[in-house]
Amino acid sequence: MMNWKQQLGGLLMSLAASLAQGQTLTLTHPVAAELPREAPIRVALEAAPGDYLRGHFVTANALADLTLVSATGHPVRQLVAAGDERRQFQFVVGAADQVLEVRGHGGGGQFELTLDRQVPVASQQAPEREFLSPTIAEVARVIADDGDTEAFWQQVARAGTPLVEPGPDGRRILTFLYRGAERNVRLFGAPSSNHEQLARLGQSDIWFRSFEAPDSTRLSYQLAPDVPDLPGTARERRVAILATAQADPLNLAPWPADAVDVYQQNSTVTLDKAPPQTWLSPGTEARGSLDTLRFASETLGNQRDIQIYRSAGFDPANPDNLLLLVFDGDAYTSQVPTPTILDNLVAAGELPAAMAVFIANPDREARSRELPANPLFARVLAEELVPWLQHQTGIKTRAERTILAGSSYGGLASATIALAYPEVFGNVLSMSGSFWWHPPGTPAHEQEYVARQLVGMETVPVRFFLSAGLFEGHRSDMAGILETSRHLRDLLAAKGFPVRYREYAAGHDYFAWQGVLADGLLALADMANWQPAR
Repeated sequence: MMNWKQQLGGLLMSLAASLAQGQTLTLTHPVAAELPREAPIRVALEAAPGDYLRGHFVTANALADLTLVSATGHPVRQLVAAGDERRQFQFVVGAADQVLEVRGHGGGGQFELTLDRQVPVASQQAPEREFLSPTIAEVARVIADDGDTEAFWQQVARAGTPLVEPGPDGRRILTFLYRGAERNVRLFGAPSSNHEQLARLGQSDIWFRSFEAPDSTRLSYQLAPDVPDLPGTARERRVAILATAQADPLNLAPWPADAVDVYQQNSTVTLDKAPPQTWLSPGTEARGSLDTLRFASETLGNQRDIQIYRSAGFDPANPDNLLLLVFDGDAYTSQVPTPTILDNLVAAGELPAAMAVFIANPDREARSRELPANPLFARVLAEELVPWLQHQTGIKTRAERTILAGSSYGGLASATIALAYPEVFGNVLSMSGSFWWHPPGTPAHEQEYVARQLVGMETVPVRFFLSAGLFEGHRSDMAGILETSRHLRDLLAAKGFPVRYREYAAGHDYFAWQGVLADGLLALADMANWQPAR
């Protein structure tokens, strides 16, 4: 029993065989015929100018072209070339007398021409827009019915932003909002791996962008309205977001609350399943001290501030003391309240008595030069800074109770320096470490510098706590912090290093790292079985 296509094909092949070469068929149904050996076969279109047509042109073991031509035979557009593996074609009809022309390249054979879809001009309109957020879908209907947005904004002001709505599989829908921008609004710190553009809802005063996010999300963000569209490099255009980035005026959880202005302030999101940040608030009267010293390195040719924290009752002669060295020291005494975290952990008996050393960067350029796997900077820390600390404070350091900690480049530096000097630094606390990093000019197949170094390295006595954010994934074709941290975790475990790894529904964000720092200290304490000094 032949199907309809076989029956129709046989009928049309018989019809085509009876036609003189050069005559015209009409594409109202699938056309199947013998390929012309001399003059081409033309296939007329029952279509009007502006109609969208899509179809397939198939030949059986033969070579043939399919071309859109004018009524006089002038080629308009080649749709399928002889030997072209892509047999689908699509085009918009330009004139009522245009036809399709099939031209064989000798040897005979058969062809089949099928029209899959035809959309007249009057039907060419985008489907109704779908919105991830039910609230945005509802206000869109109100606007379409000539309503205004005032009730919507009153509701938003009461609830605060972003909107949080139930999503699929226990996730949440976060909708970021801005009112009344003129040209654009960018979102800095989105639950993704990039800056994001908010879209305008019709011609209303609503700018919005919705995301699905885990119910454990914790992040901080800023909105940048009417970012100038500058001439210049792609990077210059990207960083122009900083010209207007500011706290969300409708967010009810600004951070820090006492910022000098909205440009120095972020807005925050903490969903109901976000892991608790237990140790951030002052909770004990046994508070440590914080002093500032100046450290000069002749080797590096620069100077920097070193802040030194000592927990309450700290005895530098106690061999069980914990020594914590933290990169980007200014951030870890301001944005991350590390002294308070240590006060609480030591007072609760979770950590031994501790001294923390906050290492500032001389400047931004020095940070980018020193922290990413710089052997000279590593030598200065191990051979200059630690002896200097011993002299200044009297502390008796032990590698198994010494921790290097940092985020981003600081996490990268913590790992590379400890691996180079395990006899000095026995623990690594890396938060969103930049393990994607590689020296400039490294071939694509040799990137991820730390991972490549680790493969050929002997296992040394260093413990690792690594963390990464779920919103720190790859960009374009380059692996991100999330992927490279997972890779490093696997390599460390395979090499026999003690390693704990944790992922957070967060981005590259001090607001999240406040909690990660305490989690990392507790994880290292558990791995090392440190007994707090009593």
